[in-house]
Amino acid sequence: MIEIFAGKTALNTIKEQGFKQELFSTFLGASGGPKWFILYQLDRYLFGEFFHGRTQTLNILGSSAGAFRAACFAQEDPVAAIERLATHYSQTVYSAKANAAEITTKAKELLALMLGEHGEQEIINNPIFKAHFIVAKSNGFTASENKWLQGAGLFASYGLNRLNRKLLRTQYQRFVFQPQSSNLSFSDPSAFTTKQLALTGENLQLALLASGSIPLVMQGVKDIPGSPPGMYRDGGIIDYHFDIKIDNPGLVLYPHFNAQPKAGWFDKNLKRQVTPKNYDNVVLVCPSKKFIASLPYGKIPDRNDFTEMQATTRIKYWQTVLAQTEQMAQQLAAVIETQALDCIQPFVCD
Repeated sequence: MIEIFAGKTALNTIKEQGFKQELFSTFLGASGGPKWFILYQLDRYLFGEFFHGRTQTLNILGSSAGAFRAACFAQEDPVAAIERLATHYSQTVYSAKANAAEITTKAKELLALMLGEHGEQEIINNPIFKAHFIVAKSNGFTASENKWLQGAGLFASYGLNRLNRKLLRTQYQRFVFQPQSSNLSFSDPSAFTTKQLALTGENLQLALLASGSIPLVMQGVKDIPGSPPGMYRDGGIIDYHFDIKIDNPGLVLYPHFNAQPKAGWFDKNLKRQVTPKNYDNVVLVCPSKKFIASLPYGKIPDRNDFTEMQATTRIKYWQTVLAQTEQMAQQLAAVIETQALDCIQPFVCD
């Protein structure tokens, strides 16, 4: 039901010391909207059992849906929080011609339900699980709320990225909202301007909302408190699936939708691969092709389901996926409990 891949350092470390939670210092959560549902039961197992009782810091870095998950993991009851996110997100229904304002309003409602009454302070003050939310500050036409101008900016982004990912640095800056006590350190071969800002009660919800604010689909978030003035949008624009090197000691655990992550949003349909050395200390867990084929419609949920399926059909399909992913969690638990490490494959960029 699952496949496990590891970079050279990660594979050697696990073979020498075993697959245990103490080895990991960082956890990654990618963008992808409803694709996250395929990881639902893995998340419940990892933060309900595998990391339960942990005493060492775990830095949790996420963009878009991955940021929402990070916000769940850093709450006092991470399993209850992730269940709230899955339940309310999977049952979201939009009007037939939903505009950006409606979709943004629904996202705000989802955040409020996910965080509950005390979630914000639990995240900010968690001494062990430290949530980090990636947001992209947009410049030029990409900052506009006018669809034509924003579309023109995004078209330019697509062209620039095809030439060289580094050219996107003229349009976007990476902002990481994190606890004041965070020690997370990472390097980026594309050298995007990166600023790390403290999470506060005034900016946490807005930073989370911005991290998931899909261009042209949702409204951007303007002038987040404690940040430079400007328009902030989906963190996946820069860090869709990540092409950064975590510099902190320890391994990186990365549950993902597939074995071939893409760096940024504009790389989705390109053959360009991530930098192999950035995955040297990463353990990537993903669904197998066999498991995906066993799902309704033979695919992972995605954002197109909102428009291509009737709401009742979509919700039933997504609920089925949420239940079936229990098989993935059970298999990972079995691998860890029996230390069946021969199933772990070297991470290779094809």
